[in-house]
Amino acid sequence: MAQNTISSYLFDVYKFQNFLKFQHKQIDFLQVNESDVREFIYSISEFIAPSTQSRIISGLKGFYDFLVLEKYISQNPVLFIDIPKQGRKVPDFLAIEEIDKMISNINLSTDEGNRNKAILETLYGCGLRVSELVDLKISDLFFEEGFIRVTGKGSKQRFIPIANQTIKWICIYKDEIRNHLKIDSKDEDVLFLNRRGKQLTRAMIFTIVKDLASLSNIQKKVSPHTFRHSFATHLLENGADLRSIQAMLGHESITTTEIYMHVDRSRLKEVIDQHHPWSDLNKKK
Repeated sequence: MAQNTISSYLFDVYKFQNFLKFQHKQIDFLQVNESDVREFIYSISEFIAPSTQSRIISGLKGFYDFLVLEKYISQNPVLFIDIPKQGRKVPDFLAIEEIDKMISNINLSTDEGNRNKAILETLYGCGLRVSELVDLKISDLFFEEGFIRVTGKGSKQRFIPIANQTIKWICIYKDEIRNHLKIDSKDEDVLFLNRRGKQLTRAMIFTIVKDLASLSNIQKKVSPHTFRHSFATHLLENGADLRSIQAMLGHESITTTEIYMHVDRSRLKEVIDQHHPWSDLNKKK
């Protein structure tokens, strides 16, 4: 699994460990029964979303499967814990005017400002996950062919088309700013760097995006992933097919991409008017 996935699962196990420690139980992992797990899930259900609860339960099941396999315990106490039902939440996205407003509020008189402009152009222009952005390498840039190579979940690689505007701002950053940094030897091929010449963290990208959203007075909850949602939504609204969007986003299943089928009703009516043989528009033809 990816390192971020491993870290998330470990963090969930530590969460459960802290619960056992501070709920006056003072029991260890090997003494846990099903009611302890249910009590833990109930305690987090008020402030943790169902999707995160599902991940925690899945992680704990895997952890206790390991303990059973290694013969530390005889039965998995998480085995019969149900995964909470999840509605398919329509992801938040930004209007193109909101994206333009955020980008226009970047201070281009500073080196960091030019870097941040290239970052936002890449997030929105290519629909990257934040982990894909921070791991993007100079050797992944195939500008002559008009593509970048992205390493996604499960270390799977895909090629994404890149617009000339995005290429322009990456080149400005790479050739005029990054070239003047004293770059850490292990990060020589990493595209986006901090002022000390080291790879940016995911947390830093979140901070950049949140600060710009606040500066632009955008009331929505904005994160780097919001740009990915906006990329997919705007492509779909402008007529791109779902399979192409799936390939660019790197979704394993088309059902994951289908969540972006929240185009407005006027667009759906327009499709009927233009393409259905019984529509008034086609009858006039």
